[in-house]
Amino acid sequence: TLHGVAATWGEAAGAALSAGVDVELPTVKAFGQPLLDAVADGRVSEAVVDRALRRVLVQKAQLGLLDTGWDAVPPALAGADLGDPRALRGTVALDTADRRALAREVAEQAVVLLRNDGTLPLARPARIAVVGPTADTATAVLGCYAFPVHVGARHPEIPAGIELPTLVESLRSEFPDSEVVTAPGCGIDDTGTDGFAEAVELARGADVVVLALGDRAGLFGRGTSGEGCDADSLALPGVQEQLLDSLLDTGTPVVVTLLAGRPYALGRAVRESAAVVQSFFPGEEGTPAIAGVLSGRVAPSGRLPVSIPNGPGAQPSTYLAARLGQVNEVSNIDPTPAFGFGHGLTYTSFDWSDLTVGGATVGTDGEAELAFTVRNSGDRDGTEVVQLYLHDPVASVVQPVQRLVGFLRLALAPGQAARVGVTVPADLASFTGRDGRRIVEPGELELRLGASSTDLRLTASVTLTGPVRAVDHTRVLHAGFGVTAL
Repeated sequence: TLHGVAATWGEAAGAALSAGVDVELPTVKAFGQPLLDAVADGRVSEAVVDRALRRVLVQKAQLGLLDTGWDAVPPALAGADLGDPRALRGTVALDTADRRALAREVAEQAVVLLRNDGTLPLARPARIAVVGPTADTATAVLGCYAFPVHVGARHPEIPAGIELPTLVESLRSEFPDSEVVTAPGCGIDDTGTDGFAEAVELARGADVVVLALGDRAGLFGRGTSGEGCDADSLALPGVQEQLLDSLLDTGTPVVVTLLAGRPYALGRAVRESAAVVQSFFPGEEGTPAIAGVLSGRVAPSGRLPVSIPNGPGAQPSTYLAARLGQVNEVSNIDPTPAFGFGHGLTYTSFDWSDLTVGGATVGTDGEAELAFTVRNSGDRDGTEVVQLYLHDPVASVVQPVQRLVGFLRLALAPGQAARVGVTVPADLASFTGRDGRRIVEPGELELRLGASSTDLRLTASVTLTGPVRAVDHTRVLHAGFGVTAL
């Protein structure tokens, strides 16, 4: 009915079943009484219902999800390849220790340190004020399609079913010798400021403030981020930016921590906060990962998959923009981000040096060879994310100024160095030409190596020679990386 391809729910049910959509989730609108009525009056064939039922039952049997005590194969499943479903019964577990460990690893690698004036990692603060609307909210780490948010929000009386430590709980665990006090300050998208006074009082009496801002995931307007929860501005929801400004005014160091679903303009925090830590709905182990980054137990190694805007109206903008999509003399709008694509700080430093190029010219069907050295010049373990960007100065179709064509996570101990070799196939310079074919054109290329799209360290110039070459789906899609310890 939303798209105008069916006049009734019953008609929609028949179209969906005929197309092979066997299950309606998460609620039942079409596959309930409307479907029963459509089958009864002959508008939908029982055969498509039976087909869907059989396929769903086969899957459930294969996974061991049928009721305890089930022994016989139902007639509907005769001839199906079920394996030995009785051997599987009871083994379906979605939150095992190994999966939790994987969630922890992913979360720890995904936290992005955007800014740090030296406050992080925290020493041993006597008193930590954890303030903000996502500070003590268990589901603040989950996106809109996580089950406790997608379905559980409609059934608040039902427990989440998994452990979801809040940021307050994780910080108390991470800093057992510190007094951790908390106040929300405001709601995620509320307009009231009544809670500001309590938050400011806690901040003034603390050694450091961890300010937890961000989103409430939801669907179709029930959240500030998620499917159907669009935003006409990238300002923080509600009065969160006002809360941020109030806490910055206290003079206590403020570590801004974001549990969010989109990149927000951060106002004064970009220049005045002690640190900014960004996470994008990091999952069930998200808050322990954030706490670990704040303490230094976890070395931050995440990098931005999007840019963080300088202002709330600077969208849509992307690092993939062509020249006129970046700051230029034609427009009075400066879309330069506060933090660019690929940005992310560490607790150590890395030196890049000794770039060599295998050859100044490469055929349009060849590959360029580069090598360079990365050294951990700091005093802590760390991970550098080597990023390879391609710049095509002149092409027959307008190109982005640069685009990421490869990356490598490189973990190094203090003083340790590695020689990184990179193979760059000419296929990576391909684009869709004027005639609709994907082509590699001869001409000059720049291969830029950097820690982010805005922090480029080394540049190699290579000239592609030979004829224009058409490529297809068999083209090489990735650069090759090799690492040799020094």
